[in-house]
Amino acid sequence: QVQLVESGGGWVQAGGSLRLSCTVSGRTDSIYRMGWFRRAPGKAREFVASVRWSDGSTDSLNSVKGRFTISRDNAKNTVYLQMNFLKFEDTADYYCAGQLEYGQPYRYWGQGTQVTVSS
Repeated sequence: QVQLVESGGGWVQAGGSLRLSCTVSGRTDSIYRMGWFRRAPGKAREFVASVRWSDGSTDSLNSVKGRFTISRDNAKNTVYLQMNFLKFEDTADYYCAGQLEYGQPYRYWGQGTQVTVSS
């Protein structure tokens, strides 16, 4: 089992920054990739960014490239999402998730943290 706990959400003005953290506990050795997802009010959940646990390689949504950076600290079992130049449309509940194998659905999910960007 893997447990995920997000933190770092809050309210920020457009153009500002926030850093989300996801602390991973349990069978961390079973993780292949960690991802961040978000769900805006009235919209479906969408992928934001991911990082491969072993080598740190990343992928991200086109609309956040150049603004958001995902990283991981294996020693601290923590995944970060640094969000800069935030826009109103980034307002959403953000979730971290753990994938155990390439191509498989994300199996473990955190409880989410809310990000509100005022225009």
